[in-house]
Amino acid sequence: MIAPVLLPLYPHGVIATPMNLAAAYAGTAPAWVDFTARVLSAPRFFYGSRTHSVHEAFDVQSSAGELEVVDNVSIAPRCPVQRGDCIEIRGQMVHDPGRFPVVHWTHHDPANRHPDGFIRLRGRLYA
Repeated sequence: MIAPVLLPLYPHGVIATPMNLAAAYAGTAPAWVDFTARVLSAPRFFYGSRTHSVHEAFDVQSSAGELEVVDNVSIAPRCPVQRGDCIEIRGQMVHDPGRFPVVHWTHHDPANRHPDGFIRLRGRLYA
């Protein structure tokens, strides 16, 4: 795992520094995380009813547990993950009661109002 780095500023000057993955996984509040994981499922694609854009979703196994990664592929290029791939992820973890935590904002923010995230696969950055 790479060392945590400072992410871009929130609109009001709050710095988003990645949180310890295990602490974020065990908590209930949204948290920025940066971690490596193994892909468990083929990607699924859906149209976001709130964002009105296409998303890619897949399950991963991290050191803290299983998570779902949801990437807005209307903003970032599709990440061609396959089951078994090892990837690095930076994004915002949110908890959905009764389901595994979700990591989203795994792409740049074109409006510069939110920290940027990414998915790194085989050395290539998808953001």
